[in-house]
Amino acid sequence: MLKNGNYKPNRTGVDTVSTFSQTYKIDLAKGFPLLTTKDMSGFRWNSLIHELIWYFSGEEHIRNLQEHTKIWNAWADDDGNLPTAYGRFWRRYPIPNNEAALTGEWWPTNTEEWIEQASEQYQKSEEEIQKGIKRWINKEEDGRKVFDQLQYAIDTLKNKHPYRSSNSRRIIINAWHPANAAVSKLPPCHFTFVFNVQNGKLNTHLTQRSADIALGVPFNIAAYAMLTKIIAQRTGLEIGEFSHTLVDAHLYCGKNERGEWYEENLEELQAKIQNAEKNEDYLDIKTWIEKEAPEQKKAYDHIPGLLEQLSRTPKERPKIEISDKPLEDLEFEDFNLKGYTPYPGLKFAVAE
Repeated sequence: MLKNGNYKPNRTGVDTVSTFSQTYKIDLAKGFPLLTTKDMSGFRWNSLIHELIWYFSGEEHIRNLQEHTKIWNAWADDDGNLPTAYGRFWRRYPIPNNEAALTGEWWPTNTEEWIEQASEQYQKSEEEIQKGIKRWINKEEDGRKVFDQLQYAIDTLKNKHPYRSSNSRRIIINAWHPANAAVSKLPPCHFTFVFNVQNGKLNTHLTQRSADIALGVPFNIAAYAMLTKIIAQRTGLEIGEFSHTLVDAHLYCGKNERGEWYEENLEELQAKIQNAEKNEDYLDIKTWIEKEAPEQKKAYDHIPGLLEQLSRTPKERPKIEISDKPLEDLEFEDFNLKGYTPYPGLKFAVAE
């Protein structure tokens, strides 16, 4: 990204060096991919685990999350409700009521005609199909009905879906609701993922519309690696690969004069990156930036810290043990990280 990125201002006021569509894969069988080139233990690990548990809860309010981390405070409203909560859509995706559904649309709440056709197509009784569908529907206190996407995925992967199997190419979890995203303070960044089984191994592909490389992506990698392990445990599958597509992958480079300095000096920076031959060269580039760029007190410029990371040789991956319990019952103590020996931490400020 540093070699071929583009200078790009954005809504936060903190400028970026940005690229379009980056993709990579990680073999999760080779260890837990928690970053070792900076320390992600302590409060960072605490935030990561409690955020994932909060997703599983399906809550849209941050009251329980706030007890452990302030990670979502900036985007919640005055009452603590989060306009776009990942878990709310993972576990409680809204189903239109019959009046809102368009003519000819099929939803789990108006599928009588479809079930009759499906029972013939899939050679299942109407009762079997209806029973399967009802496992994924929950009724809210106000009467609205919601769809549990994670339960649907687990049932399909366990071959308990009434007419699909773990070979399905439709095991998709979606956190993006277009009408919500149009007005939300922060629509989902990692907005959709797909489970795919190959040779008895569970693979996960995540699509992320906006990717903060220094701060966000290390959390995303760890969270979805754990999610893959958790779902594999509950479906009797081996763990496979994590694949990640970043649509707008960016490095924050500072506010005002500091950000503008990168616009003026990006070609020179990229030439230095291209010519770097050994780890120590990245530290020389970091020193050059710190000497030449306008000073910025808060660490909105992530590039010096990332250059320091590039100067570090990654260490052996740690291992993660997770209790095999129902998703809703998982607690912080059920996640056991072993053999993690990272380099010291680095400071990166969040661009809100």
